[in-house]
Amino acid sequence: MLLDFFRKKPSETSVDCFSSLNVDIHSHLVPGIDDGSDSIETSLALIEGLISLGYKKIITTPHVRPEYFPNTRETILNGFAKLKAAVKKAGLPVELACAAEYFVDYDFEKKLEKEDLLTLPGNHVLIELSTFSPPPNLHDTLFKLRLKGYHLILAHPERYQYFQEEEFQKLKDFGCLFQVNILSLGGHYGKSVKEVSMKFLKRGMVDFLGTDLHHRSHLEGLRKLAADRSFLKLFRQFNFQNASFTG
Repeated sequence: MLLDFFRKKPSETSVDCFSSLNVDIHSHLVPGIDDGSDSIETSLALIEGLISLGYKKIITTPHVRPEYFPNTRETILNGFAKLKAAVKKAGLPVELACAAEYFVDYDFEKKLEKEDLLTLPGNHVLIELSTFSPPPNLHDTLFKLRLKGYHLILAHPERYQYFQEEEFQKLKDFGCLFQVNILSLGGHYGKSVKEVSMKFLKRGMVDFLGTDLHHRSHLEGLRKLAADRSFLKLFRQFNFQNASFTG
């Protein structure tokens, strides 16, 4: 079975490595609606992998990006309902919830005016930017989100390398919480991304860690980090807010 293919042998698994986080706030596990999981079976295998790493709650966050993944509340919630039913049927011991990862571009403000966003607990909204250049209306959009009562979590800021340190600090001062990808700390996205993520970590700018789990290779990367003593030593020096989204 596919689940057996994804399952690690007991001797190879670092059990409960991320149990202190408790909650993963960023993943792509609703099958077939973005560049994440392609099937219910794959989603179940990935979820089982997260459970083995210590996660007790998973808030999956499909992309909402008009040019590539034009998801709506309906497409996301319908797909999530099927996934949640499958998780229940499989008897996996995890709490499953759903939000979304919103791409902030020229069109995002229209969506903001038309519908309520799918949010993380406490009305936190997960947003992402282009990895090539910031949207020209970024700060206006962030201000409008705040006016509507949303609290901001910026997904993987370490990947926005067009920003200088002053701009990152400006975003923090405005109230943006930073969610760094765990795999960034392990070098999965390249040396420069790792360096920036480490700077954020050591300066106390990281509020949440996320898996940003899409597929098997991401899960394998997480497992390797879970077995890396130097990474675990670093990881255990810091406190993150993930567990505040429990329940």
